[in-house]
Amino acid sequence: MRRRLINSTLAVVLVVIAVFGVSLVIVETRTITSSAQDRIESEALRLVGMVESSVLERKPIDARALAEQLDMGGYARITVPGQPPVEVGDRIPDSVIRGTAKGEQGETVVVEESRSTVTREVGRTLAVVGAVALLAVVAAVLLAVRQANRLTSPLTDLAETAERLGSGDPRPRHKRYGVPELDRVADVLDSSAERIGRMLTAERRLAADASHQLRTPLTALSMRLEEITVTDDLETVREEATIALTQVERLTDVVERLLTNSRDPRTGSAVPFDLDEVVKQQVEEWRPAYRSAGRAIVRSGKTGMRAVGTPGAVSQVLATLVENALMHGGGTVALRTRVIGNQAVLEVTDEGPGVPPDLGNRIFERAISGRNSTGIGLAVARDLAEADGGRLELLQTQPPVFALFLSRTAPERPEPEQTVR
Repeated sequence: MRRRLINSTLAVVLVVIAVFGVSLVIVETRTITSSAQDRIESEALRLVGMVESSVLERKPIDARALAEQLDMGGYARITVPGQPPVEVGDRIPDSVIRGTAKGEQGETVVVEESRSTVTREVGRTLAVVGAVALLAVVAAVLLAVRQANRLTSPLTDLAETAERLGSGDPRPRHKRYGVPELDRVADVLDSSAERIGRMLTAERRLAADASHQLRTPLTALSMRLEEITVTDDLETVREEATIALTQVERLTDVVERLLTNSRDPRTGSAVPFDLDEVVKQQVEEWRPAYRSAGRAIVRSGKTGMRAVGTPGAVSQVLATLVENALMHGGGTVALRTRVIGNQAVLEVTDEGPGVPPDLGNRIFERAISGRNSTGIGLAVARDLAEADGGRLELLQTQPPVFALFLSRTAPERPEPEQTVR
């Protein structure tokens, strides 16, 4: 492309030089020839005037005086009626420019000058035009090279940017070149890079979230299936299979929820649901794990509440809090439900050391952890809560108190608080 730009620019300049240069040479040649002809005729008129004066005064023609009036290298022939012709200067053997003038007494003066003087003037003009044309060509080449570099360098950069995008490097360059068309292409490539970067980030985030969030349900499901394989009691098999199917349904809901959040975190599917059922399900699901660890999980507080949200997402948030309490907490884990205004609040607390004070609410940030964990669970839990219009907060660090706030559907009938072990 660089060569094409240089060749095209040079071709345009050569055409312009050819058209205007030839026209200029023709015009200058005619001007020089016309100027020389006028000068010769002026000399002839001047000489004929001197000859007339001599004839009127009846003096002989002074060839020496006439020679002084004649340009060097010129030739003049004076003819006076009744007198022999008088020649001034040497005859010119080659082509000449001739000027003739006649006086009132019949005198005739013919002045000649070699045409080579005109040729020399035309040659000097051609040399000047040629030098200007050469300078124009050199300037055109330099300008073409500069312009070609200015255009091809951005195209090379844009090609490298496109190649980087194709190889999986979505970093935008934010580089502009001062050419509107090229800047437009750069804008599009940067927008594409940012969009690809967001997509890759979402995919990586989905993979990390899925691996973290599916670990516990799959473990619980495996435990249920192991219970089925080791028991011969049909009733126990039926009960464990029912629980396993429920866990599979919740697992499916978790996967769908993760996919929905990865595409658009603002897209919610909140519906009214029985909060007691979710809490009861989690208590029953985690009780064997707590019993194996020599710890207890209990629930208390207000019952009969209906909240607005996605049951699977709320279950997953609660499972994350309960799992964190099992992994990083200590003592008894308590799940307490209460009402604040038009919100249903589900609190999870334990008797462990709690969250380090320097972390505080930063515990919800990704890759932030106080116990050498992945730092993903609480971040995903907060995203799931906010997707349905709720919120997850750390109310107290020591002992730790996590609270999930959800909208209520309607006031419930007052029922006594209870504690279940």
